[in-house]
Parts: sequence; structure tokens; C-alpha cells
Amino acid sequence: MARSAEKRGKDETRAAEKKVKATGKRAGGARGGITAPVTPSPELAEIVGAKDLPRSEVVRKVWAYIKKNDLQDSKDRRQINADDKLGKIFGKKSVSMFEMNKHLSRHLTAKKA
Repeated sequence: MARSAEKRGKDETRAAEKKVKATGKRAGGARGGITAPVTPSPELAEIVGAKDLPRSEVVRKVWAYIKKNDLQDSKDRRQINADDKLGKIFGKKSVSMFEMNKHLSRHLTAKKA
């Protein structure tokens, strides 16, 4: 007889809790890569805040800042015209949306495990 999705989920949760008790280590999960918490530099913290965030959340907050302050070029929406705060992060007055993550990565520090 096939297990329902709910029964399977409960079984997996029970197994994970048992593993945590046996090994003393936390259960594994999706906390690497884009979901791993990163620490923003002081310059980037002016825009996204000082607390640790997943990289995806940092990008989301930077885009919200760009749109709130109308920093996309009016003719070419792929270009971002930096104001004073973004200029410190990008290092120049205008960058393409595809370059943005490269510039952001210089201002993010991964947490040491």
C-alpha cells in the first residue's frame, strides 16, 4: 500500500529528528549557495541593512532600492545609473543589470561554518 504524501513527510521528519539526536548535528537542508547567509559590507549595509541575509534577499533589496529611486536608465532599462550609495558599490556611474551581481559579490562575505 502506497504511503500518502502527508505520512511520508511525517516519516521523513521523524527520521531527521532521530538523526539529529544521534549525531548531535543539525539536520541538513537547503542553506548553501544562494540561500546561505552573507554579511554585507558597510557600504552595502546602507541599502540592505546590516544583518546577515541570503544572497537572493540582498539582490531583491538592491532592486527595490533601484526601482524606488528610479535609477534605471529611461532609454535602456538594462542600465542602472548609480547614485552616491550605489556608486560606492559599483565603482562607476553606470552598470548593466548583468554586471550588478559581480559588483555586489565584492561587498558580501560568506559566513564561516
